[in-house]
Amino acid sequence: MNLVIHAVSFEADSKLREFIEKKLQKLETFFDKIINVEVYLKLDSNETIKDKTVEVKVHVPGKTIFVTETSKKFEESTDLALDSVSRQIKKQKEKMRLH
Repeated sequence: MNLVIHAVSFEADSKLREFIEKKLQKLETFFDKIINVEVYLKLDSNETIKDKTVEVKVHVPGKTIFVTETSKKFEESTDLALDSVSRQIKKQKEKMRLH
């Protein structure tokens, strides 16, 4: 699985990158045909609230799964996105198995 992490308009530290890589490696336990994964880290800030958005794009044969999650921390957003992506991957795997 090829994993690319894009930090939009800021520099993500190595600790955050390692956290995301470690979490997303777990996707391979659900589905071994993942082609690649792209992660976009974004800082959404208005006057008072600074939210961290994680967008995950997972390319599997015949489909692209896209999830976006926002919370106060990148780690929390990553966990939420991973949960959502995992559910969708399991559904996709089941569909492929039935056909």
